Amino acid sequence: YTETGDTLCDINNKVIYDKMNFPKPSISMAVLPKAKGDEDKISMSLQRLLEEDPTFTITRDTENAETIISGIGETHLDVIASKLKNKFGAEVILRLPKIPYRETIKGIADVQGKHKKQSGGHGQYGDVKIKFEPRRDGKNELEFVDNVVGGVVPRNFIPAVEKGLRDCIEKGVLAGYPVVSLKATLHDGSYHPVDSSEMAFKMATSIAYKKGLEAAKPVLLEPIMHV
Repeated sequence: YTETGDTLCDINNKVIYDKMNFPKPSISMAVLPKAKGDEDKISMSLQRLLEEDPTFTITRDTENAETIISGIGETHLDVIASKLKNKFGAEVILRLPKIPYRETIKGIADVQGKHKKQSGGHGQYGDVKIKFEPRRDGKNELEFVDNVVGGVVPRNFIPAVEKGLRDCIEKGVLAGYPVVSLKATLHDGSYHPVDSSEMAFKMATSIAYKKGLEAAKPVLLEPIMHV
């Protein structure tokens, strides 16, 4: 079978053309099923249409649980929606994609997070002091700095602190949105030779994170549309 972009020619006189350059998509819309349970049908139908029309793309926004189609104009996407209904019996609703918010901080906070729990057997102990501040280079990723000296936090527990922070920034303290442009400097702490563990230091990090962000003037970042 043939697909869009294939070259048809005499088998004894083969012609190969350069690959076509298609226009890049300029508009995106979220695709929602009109009827419950049509998600799989819509997904398969979109893949079939994608084989016919290389000028549109399909992506999955896992954060907002939306399927996004992008095309070269609003009319283009309306045509795709019509084809879904007429060719595959899958009626859809097109709407603007959800834009996720983000959180960050405007101030600086130096806090302590201590997790201490004693039970019948081994206890749990982790203690960290972390300075939270905004990144100055404009990048969104977490910047983790290890400034521990003198072994107050053993080297084998420092990766647990960083991992704990990376888990924590998935949810901010204002509305639960991911946190961006954050710098966290681990500079002090303490440990117990028996009761300290990676999990205990992760718990201590989580305590410090919540205290630090609440004290460092957290703010909500709203989306900006580029036109």
